[in-house]
Formats: sequence, C-alpha cells, structure tokens
Amino acid sequence: MRHTSFTAAAAMAAILMVTGCSTSAVDKTKTTAIQPAAKDIDTSDLAQGKAQFRDANYGLAEQHFRKAVELKADNAEAWMGLAASYDELGRFDFADRAYSQLLKVAGRKPQIVNNMGYSQLLRGNKKKAKVLLLEAKAGMADPTVVDANLALLNKG
Repeated sequence: MRHTSFTAAAAMAAILMVTGCSTSAVDKTKTTAIQPAAKDIDTSDLAQGKAQFRDANYGLAEQHFRKAVELKADNAEAWMGLAASYDELGRFDFADRAYSQLLKVAGRKPQIVNNMGYSQLLRGNKKKAKVLLLEAKAGMADPTVVDANLALLNKG
C-alpha cells in the first residue's frame, strides 16, 4: 500500500513539473522604465517620522526617527523626534539616551530643555520638570509652549 501511494505521488509530481514550468504565459511587453526619484533616505524618514508623530503613531514615528539618526547621526531634528517618540511610548531610558545625543549634536537650546522638562513631567518627576521648564522659559522669546507645560505641571 505504501509503495503504491509513493509511486502515485511521484507520478503526480513529475506531471506537475513538466506542465507547470512553462514560460509561454509570461508577458513580454516592453515597458518604459521610470527611474526612481533620487531621495535622501534621511529626509524621507524624518518626514515620515513627523507625520506618524502628528498622527499619534509613536511606534512608527520612533522607527522612522531611529532610521534617520542611524543614517545621519548629526541630525538634531531627528534626535528630537526620536526622544519625544520614546517619551510618548514611556521608554524613558531610551529617551534619556536620545536627549543626551541631541545635546551633543545641538547644544543646550531652550526647545530641547523644554522637551526634557516635559519628559520629566510625564515620568512624574515634578521637581526636575519644573527646573528644566523654568530654564527653557528663561531662554525663549515666545514661552507659550513652556507656559502650557508649566500649567500642566501645576495642574497635577
């Protein structure tokens, strides 16, 4: 019985190999090749990261920002987005690393310090948050965003 099943299976496989490997159905129509537009992957990932972040897709935003900083390690905007994405995902350990790299790349700017303060606010570290937010406010021409973060701090 076994031998008959094996022989039948082998015969079926041989038939399929002979009839299934025909290339006569392949469409050989010539087409005009369109060259892909040259793009800076870093810029594309940065734009995608921003779009995903705006849509509150923080996991996807993190992936794009991470790819952007891997391709161009001195991209401060990508580091900022990466740190903010980690904050929103609750991955504060990674956020701290990203903020550290951001400070090395861009220096201690008020917008960065504001985000660092907001990060501390998300963690519940009100004292650290207040110190950072007040530092950011002192350096900003328009402290509207920092004032909103301070209001959140005082609300809780």
